[in-house]
Amino acid sequence: MIEISNFSFQYREGATPVVQGIDLAIPDGAFVGITGAAGSGKSTLTYALNGIIPHCYPGDFYGSVVVDGLDTCDVALTDVSRLVGSVCQDVDSQFVTSVVEDEMLYGLENFGVPRDEIEGRLEQALDDMGIADLRDRTITSLSGGQKQKVAIASILALNPRVLVLDEPTAELDPASSRSVFDLLARYAREHGATVVVVEQKIALLSQYADMLVIVDEGRIRFADAPAKVLEHSGELERIGVNCPRSTTLMNRLRAEGLYQGPSVRNVREAREALEEVLA
Repeated sequence: MIEISNFSFQYREGATPVVQGIDLAIPDGAFVGITGAAGSGKSTLTYALNGIIPHCYPGDFYGSVVVDGLDTCDVALTDVSRLVGSVCQDVDSQFVTSVVEDEMLYGLENFGVPRDEIEGRLEQALDDMGIADLRDRTITSLSGGQKQKVAIASILALNPRVLVLDEPTAELDPASSRSVFDLLARYAREHGATVVVVEQKIALLSQYADMLVIVDEGRIRFADAPAKVLEHSGELERIGVNCPRSTTLMNRLRAEGLYQGPSVRNVREAREALEEVLA
């Protein structure tokens, strides 16, 4: 369980809080998508979940962030990192070695994983991400998308209870993005883990998330099931969140009394809804 209560944070060099009065409860095993316009406070929220705030970024912290019973302010960052696996938006900043295999081994060895388990975990994570062929490559030789996959694999190998990923598919094509989300959803199901993903691609998020959180100017504007949030496509567009065109179309038809069903998330659902309307 993740419980965020009246959380606000202002970076030391900042003039105003980046996030303000955040209240959010995330149940165990949930897949949560967070999105919003650039600069809305999404990344700051993830920094609070993985303990980077307040342990690495100085500033004024108000309220509380509790992950699986641990108040992230009251425990060491190492304790939080054993519980929360994180993939940063800038993946280069989190690599500590120069070769893919060494990067995978670094976390496993530092977390004290038994030696007879290490090889199995390493191979499984590489296979799951479809990057077994990159095992002996230097990280500097990889593309942006390959680096993202290596970063995700190195965290999955640690079997964290909570996964927090900031723009994990920014460098990936649509097919690879769906593959990553398929893997994250499967990981959540099989391990009972909580997955929190910051992502600009709201159409992709809405396909997988149990809860969609919209952040606007440091505050949570919506936090609900994707279909419920997408009902507000007009307001979402006004605050800089680009909804799928199919969603906007069906919401307009609903406003005109021509459609009574739930908000759609993609073209397939829109086609099915239109067929029902025209039947």
